[in-house]
Amino acid sequence: MGDKMKTVGETLISILEAYGVDVVFGIPGVHTVELYRGLAASRIQHITPRHEQGAGFMADGYARVSGKPGVCLVITGPGLTNTITAMAQAYQDSVPMLVISGVNARATLGHGRGQLHELPNQQAMMATLALMSHTLLDPNDLPSVMDRAFAILGSSRPGPVHIEIPTDVMAEPISHRATSVTRPGRPRAETEKMMEVAEQCRAARKPVILCGGGAVSAAPEIRVLAARLDAPVVTTTNARGIMANHSLSVPASPSLKSVRSLIADADLVIALGTQMGQTDYDMFADKGFPALGNLVRVDIDPEQLARGPFPARSLHSTSENFVTDLLALLDEARSINGATARAEKARTDARTELGERVEREVALLELIRETLPGTIIVGDSTQAVYAGNLYYEADRPNGWFNAATGYGALGYGPPAAIGAAIAEPDTPVICLVGDGGFQFALSEIGSAKDCGANVIFLVWNNDGYGEIEKYMIECGIQPEGVKPSAPDFAMIAAAYGIPGKHLASIEDLPAALKEAAGKSGPFVIEMHERLVHPDAGQS
Repeated sequence: MGDKMKTVGETLISILEAYGVDVVFGIPGVHTVELYRGLAASRIQHITPRHEQGAGFMADGYARVSGKPGVCLVITGPGLTNTITAMAQAYQDSVPMLVISGVNARATLGHGRGQLHELPNQQAMMATLALMSHTLLDPNDLPSVMDRAFAILGSSRPGPVHIEIPTDVMAEPISHRATSVTRPGRPRAETEKMMEVAEQCRAARKPVILCGGGAVSAAPEIRVLAARLDAPVVTTTNARGIMANHSLSVPASPSLKSVRSLIADADLVIALGTQMGQTDYDMFADKGFPALGNLVRVDIDPEQLARGPFPARSLHSTSENFVTDLLALLDEARSINGATARAEKARTDARTELGERVEREVALLELIRETLPGTIIVGDSTQAVYAGNLYYEADRPNGWFNAATGYGALGYGPPAAIGAAIAEPDTPVICLVGDGGFQFALSEIGSAKDCGANVIFLVWNNDGYGEIEKYMIECGIQPEGVKPSAPDFAMIAAAYGIPGKHLASIEDLPAALKEAAGKSGPFVIEMHERLVHPDAGQS
């Protein structure tokens, strides 16, 4: 069969389809219209956010829940720079994201002649942030460039990848055969190293497993490994839910003293797919995480293995490959380590350590989970989310994630929740967002309306930036700039044709959640923090 001539834009869509892409997020403009030429006839759904930052955050939420890369189409210049914040969050949290942007025509690049949306060197700017940034100068390079992009997204530590296509290249014809998708291999530790780790496991009497976001896809295997080693499993924010309802689960932050005590007392610590970064392991910046002389660290990223804390043994492997290979070397389950009691003590001590105020907020999260089993809670940076990052057990993998880790971008929650809802349309998705953070992305409820996303926007209203106000007071600083006014969020929802309500009592929350989950499309529920904390100050 002879080659079929298509434009670069049409071929791009065909390649995305071949790689299993079923949704893209973007706002079309004159610098991307040729990329849309083949989109309407494809199987790919297009979601239009209200802002390109929303496109990036939607792609992030979609990727976390679906396991596929989130894909964005954005214009050159402001469209791309608007997406940078979302790409930075994806970089910090290792979320696979493919951003395809326009750029001005090849003959204009680098001349600084005032072209529309021109940047001095767009590709160089993106190269500082993306795992790969490529300018497509030759149309016939498109298939190989896309193969390279998906190879990076699928075989190494995930993150944002950027491809820019000049406007004059988009419409050029390209001779393109049907895409032959290749799936690159993923790293696996050497057999000799695995045998040494297995020997350590046999000798250990108080092992502990630490799991980060990179371990989520290995959740079933990790549950088996924990039982076989009789080891408590401490999960960071992005790993919550992989040990749901398991007696060995410790769904509490390694920033808590009680959890650190469990880890320090271990004679073997296996860290799977975790950056071991400050926002998970030293949230209070007290530098109290214990030094570990018995740390076995497993990561897909060899550079991460070379960063602290330095392990006694490091293995370059995916979590799935490591756990699968280790299980093949170990005997059947044993219960000689008293791990159930150790895990229970860590959980009990961690809850006590939270204090009454945070405990109330954790109880709120648990009320949501009990009301809507299997829900996905996508958080913004707000008080109840900080509490959950300290202690909360989702009842499923990817049932709890937010922007209050790593990069920490406000306005993440609403669009990321929309992306999550698109990935799992039949699952209730809760966006837990503050009144301040919601206003970073308030218009995205219109996007949720357009695409029928089943998102319940639960607004935690504390009359401004309550957490920052509290911190300023603790630092002896007169609070300033922390009281932005907020609209009536239920009325804003009504203006978009979205149902919404105010809670008069915390006892009303379960009924409101069930009502919202019973409807198709988005729903807004506004609650004031005084419902949870009656002693909260008036404003």
